[in-house]
Amino acid sequence: MSLIIKGLLFLINLFFTKKPFFNLYNAENYKMFLENTVNHVEQFGWIEVICGSMFSGKTEELIRRLKRAQFAKQKVEIFKPAVDVRYDEEKVVSHDANEIRSTPVPAAANIRILANDVQVVGIDEAQFFDDEIVSVCNDLANRGVRVIVAGLDMDFKGNPFGPMPALMATAEYVTKVHAVCTKTGNLAHYSHRKVKNDNVVFLGETEEYEPLSRAAYYKERLQEKIVKIDVKDVEKISSKKE
Repeated sequence: MSLIIKGLLFLINLFFTKKPFFNLYNAENYKMFLENTVNHVEQFGWIEVICGSMFSGKTEELIRRLKRAQFAKQKVEIFKPAVDVRYDEEKVVSHDANEIRSTPVPAAANIRILANDVQVVGIDEAQFFDDEIVSVCNDLANRGVRVIVAGLDMDFKGNPFGPMPALMATAEYVTKVHAVCTKTGNLAHYSHRKVKNDNVVFLGETEEYEPLSRAAYYKERLQEKIVKIDVKDVEKISSKKE
């Protein structure tokens, strides 16, 4: 059947059934791409998670959503882990210098105590918090609060980072943002550590990290393994000579 005939049949069906055009699509499939701002039906909030690699715009997107809420005169509280002092001790600051005032806290439990009489709670660098951050976010959402969380979904080894997997699983909305690979120019979702440090938590910037695509990341990891093998061989040879 030609495309023209199929098109005519579609229009005839649309005319006689009198169904609005948008009803032909399942709106549920598109809800995950929408940014909800208020719940008019139930006295419950929800959780939004913004995740991705370093330099992907997670904090920038978090700040954008929070500033829109502030512009709408909503009561907003913002928190970040006290350990993150890269740009400022109190402000949440993105890599491109967007900023918003926040409250640094040493543990997730502090957020539950401080987030009183608010409509929106923002949490940056959630991967650095302890596992209690998951129950804290759920408690806030159950109290009617809109919770917006940003964080790294993977560490430098490519493993799920801290409480982020559980947050993504319990959130109503998950937005994964991507950086641009510094090697290939393709989309990047890995954070490659350029310096020698095996600690999972290691704060850094462009001198310490770079965003890489899957292909570029695994090439770098393979090269690092080869270098380690070569170093071990040299050490063995040196020890034998001694």
